[in-house]
Amino acid sequence: MKPNIIRISPFFVIIFLVLIFGCAKLGPKTLKSERSNYNLAVQRTNDEQLLLNLARLKYRDTPFFMEVSSVASQFTLSTSANASSTLEDGVKGIFGLGGSVGMVERPTVTYSPLQGDQFIQRVLSPLPLQSITLLYHSGWRIERIFQICFQRMNHIKNAPGASGPTPKKAPQFKKFIAAVKHLGELQSQDVLSLSYNNENESPQIILHIADEGKNLEAAQKFARALNIEPGHENYVLTFSPKQNEPEQIRVVTRSLLGILFYLSQGVEAPEQDIKEGKVTQTLKKSGEVFDWKEVIGELLVVRSQSKRPDNATLRVFYRGVWFFIKDSDLKSKSTFSLLSQIFSLQAGKIKDTAPLLTLPVGQ
Repeated sequence: MKPNIIRISPFFVIIFLVLIFGCAKLGPKTLKSERSNYNLAVQRTNDEQLLLNLARLKYRDTPFFMEVSSVASQFTLSTSANASSTLEDGVKGIFGLGGSVGMVERPTVTYSPLQGDQFIQRVLSPLPLQSITLLYHSGWRIERIFQICFQRMNHIKNAPGASGPTPKKAPQFKKFIAAVKHLGELQSQDVLSLSYNNENESPQIILHIADEGKNLEAAQKFARALNIEPGHENYVLTFSPKQNEPEQIRVVTRSLLGILFYLSQGVEAPEQDIKEGKVTQTLKKSGEVFDWKEVIGELLVVRSQSKRPDNATLRVFYRGVWFFIKDSDLKSKSTFSLLSQIFSLQAGKIKDTAPLLTLPVGQ
């Protein structure tokens, strides 16, 4: 009796090898896609946290900050392959070939709170002048930076009371906004630049007006608005100006929390919440309600509605209402992006602390 000889088609051999070795390509592909997914998720949740805290501050609720300290993801890859045959006398062999590939992801997310020294440094400390200079050199308009970050230049005020809970009395702000608009005109004409100096451990912003710009109307109006001598090429913005220095300007910066309070005036609360006294209404001397749009303008507009918005670039659900920024509102999106950068600048000074919460998301 002749022995049965099993002949396996090359086609089946190829399929068998693909099942075993083809999974080797899944790892890099998965890593590439998941990295983008985590990047988008962390960025979006950071923005949602900022928007949520703006809404909280509008209602005088306590803000709270958490940061994602780490994201660790473990992939488990399993493969199997099998082959079978049935042989009978006088009958050709019947072959079977099978296999499977599986991948399971087990991410672990670690959160850290901002509290204690960390909270004070990041949220309550006045914004450094160096950070303001960095923001200017990253391409932001000087009007947007100064209006958000400064609450005073010399004697002119930029709604300093708005750096805390919504004040009951209308703020002073018009002269400040007019002054920074003059700087914006100089920036548009490319005759203005900023630089940072830390002479004798005294932080300073050097506001330089080019020779061809120092006699322009905008430069003259800016100097007169601050009661400083016009016609200088350099003006020094500092926390502690020296006496008898006509080119020095005393400035007061907001803290990150102050910036959040200030921008929370751009949050539109539902009419029902206003009627029920859940948010503070600021009044003019005449007793009329003051409209904070006069101060914030189009810097930031956060709308609210009961229905989930479809046209939002960012939205959070809070107090039974959706607060959101419209995707077509480019000015608000720019201001929010600047706010995110300021938050990141302040974050760079903070030392790591023990995590508050570690979530094994995949289990």
